[in-house]
Amino acid sequence: MTAVEIREPGPPQVLRAVQRPIPEPAAGEVLIRVAAAGVNRPDVLQRRGLYPPPPGITDIPGLEVAGEVVRAGALVREPAVGAKVCALIAGGGYAQYAVAPAVQCLPVPGTLSLEEAAALPETFFTVWLNVFERARLQPGETLLVHGGSSGIGTTAILLARAFGCRVIVTAGSAQKCAACRELGAEVAINYHEEDFVEAMRRATDGKGADVILDMVGGDYLARNVAAAAIEGRIALIATQGGSRAELDLRPLLTKRLTITASSLRPQPVANKGRLAQALREHVWPLFASHGLKPVVQARFPLTDAAGAHQLMESGGHIGKIVLVTELP
Repeated sequence: MTAVEIREPGPPQVLRAVQRPIPEPAAGEVLIRVAAAGVNRPDVLQRRGLYPPPPGITDIPGLEVAGEVVRAGALVREPAVGAKVCALIAGGGYAQYAVAPAVQCLPVPGTLSLEEAAALPETFFTVWLNVFERARLQPGETLLVHGGSSGIGTTAILLARAFGCRVIVTAGSAQKCAACRELGAEVAINYHEEDFVEAMRRATDGKGADVILDMVGGDYLARNVAAAAIEGRIALIATQGGSRAELDLRPLLTKRLTITASSLRPQPVANKGRLAQALREHVWPLFASHGLKPVVQARFPLTDAAGAHQLMESGGHIGKIVLVTELP
């Protein structure tokens, strides 16, 4: 099969198409003929040598795929061979074939193409876990999303609105702010032009955000505390702005705040399988009832993974980027 490997840590050009053996599914796994694979920021970090795959996981990047199940390992009852699925995986997505734990597979919603379905797992698992489970976002509450135009951000907007929540976002340009509003964000704050803490206070009559989804970290932590409502919850999922922060702890006490954080990739298969079941029960019906559709801005052939990474690192995209395989 054709797969994309990282020749050595470096710029996008270190990604190269090579021939690799088709992997064999182990017990509890399925082999998927990949139609499309999502591109995510952790892939960029892995390419740079900053986010190695967990022990025992292939060096081929790629954390989500969609395609057809062509082989099932021992003990697999579902999905069946021939089923169209999308799957969360710990690596190996940039290839014509990939193995996935069966419990991490979900049926492709009938309203979506395989390319659109490939853009679902990484962001939907992440948002459901951090916003709805760990941060306990409830209908009627206000969610603040940093990086609202990213793949995670656009997913958070779609899901929060579907569950009856008010959404406020930050984004880095007028175009990105407009795209977020079109998706359902009530307020979009251009962080180059406004202080999001003050803008949040104005937008909520001083109350603040019930839940804040933060992928920035660094000095955003103290500002998130300032922007949070009484009994607010801050969910940290990345540290793009830095991994260290200085914080006055007193507002945590007076506001009775909760700070939660998690990383998805290293979690056990059982945890991810439980998340898949929760998504199937609570979110998958929304594709038909609410017309949910992921935002996919760009599609690249598998052999041009470097081009996909260049676009992601440019910061110019809105929503998701996918790689499309070229099957024989």
